[in-house]
Amino acid sequence: MIETNANRLVVASCTPITHEPVFKSVLEGMGLDPSFLEFVNIREHSSLVHRKDKPGAQRTAQDAIRSGVARAAVLEKIMVKEVDITKKALIIGGGVAGLSASIDLAEEGFEVYLVEKSPTIGGKMAMLDRTFPTDDCSI
Repeated sequence: MIETNANRLVVASCTPITHEPVFKSVLEGMGLDPSFLEFVNIREHSSLVHRKDKPGAQRTAQDAIRSGVARAAVLEKIMVKEVDITKKALIIGGGVAGLSASIDLAEEGFEVYLVEKSPTIGGKMAMLDRTFPTDDCSI
């Protein structure tokens, strides 16, 4: 194995959603800060866009990788600071989204305050008599 002074990692592949945690853990395992990872998504930004133009896909991928390498050169350590939080939440609006968010937060142990301007909750759903596909009553 050749020793280098490498201190950044550039990955050119598909979406970072699935691969980024793996590569961050690799960096941590090497004793490097996970902030020094630069992801270049050449699948969605090159090969899928130019699927019928292989030379165009190649040029786009090369440009994206060059840009990723340039960004990686100036990456700085991201300082992480943990802070205490108050497990309270204010939800404005008692429609479907507000009710759903309130339930989810309450299940996570938050004290939830739900504010609705109307005398009833349900939002637009309250205007419906029946809902698809079960034909259940909406309220």
